[in-house]
Amino acid sequence: MTQPLLTARGLCYAYEGHDVLHDVTLDLPPCTVTAIAGPNGSGKSTLIEILAGVRTQRAGTVNTSPVALVVQRPTVPEALPVTVHDVVAMGTWGRNRPRDARGAIAAAITAVDLEGFERRPLSGLSGGQRQRALLAQGIVQDARVLLLDEPAANLDAASRQRTREILAEQAAGGRAIACVTHDEEAIAAADLVIRLEDGRRVDASF
Repeated sequence: MTQPLLTARGLCYAYEGHDVLHDVTLDLPPCTVTAIAGPNGSGKSTLIEILAGVRTQRAGTVNTSPVALVVQRPTVPEALPVTVHDVVAMGTWGRNRPRDARGAIAAAITAVDLEGFERRPLSGLSGGQRQRALLAQGIVQDARVLLLDEPAANLDAASRQRTREILAEQAAGGRAIACVTHDEEAIAAADLVIRLEDGRRVDASF
């Protein structure tokens, strides 16, 4: 049986002494897209941040291959002086030798359909393009586990569809993908669904 690329056992997390995650256990297998679903306030973003190492659980364990976290950024200050190339290049910091970085950046930009946009300011992109640039930043890290928090939020139908396709393509290449989502189409298309309610895992289905 294929070993998961990430395993979490008995995760608990507390805000001000009050648990908001309760004994959550999960596996993220390779070649799989996992949707983490549930109502607002159910602990989805907290869970993904624990899996990414951004937060530290009160109890439980996480064992994982290298992880890349992609966050959702609906707005960008007009004065922010970064281009698509700059945003993607940030993902190579400390990960690629200089001679490797250029090709890795170009491949990640191609993977998200942003060829020709390399010098475009991030603030001048549409919401879907901006989110794909951030997704490319995650892809270029070459991590085996890709975690995303609401990658399709505030996007139009075509952009949501393309995001789902890109994630499926990345999973087909051997990665484990997990994304927090409210998008019913993304949930329906996922290989695995993890549902949270009040910080507890209540359902998982292949």
